[in-house]
Amino acid sequence: MNIKQKFGLKIKEIRIAKGLSQEKLAELAQLHRTYISSVELGTRNVSLVNIERIANALDCPLHVLMNLSDH
Repeated sequence: MNIKQKFGLKIKEIRIAKGLSQEKLAELAQLHRTYISSVELGTRNVSLVNIERIANALDCPLHVLMNLSDH
């Protein structure tokens, strides 16, 4: 599993744990739903700006999103 896939899986796990749909996360992060989908699938190389948007939308500290050692 590459870093993009690990990151995407982390986003998906947190999103689901918080009861958010991809659509709702996208709305909160001011991103498109297909963008969130491609992040979760690990097919998109996410910018730091968008990582921060996603973290804020998930109400999750950046360091939690970046802790990928358990994936």
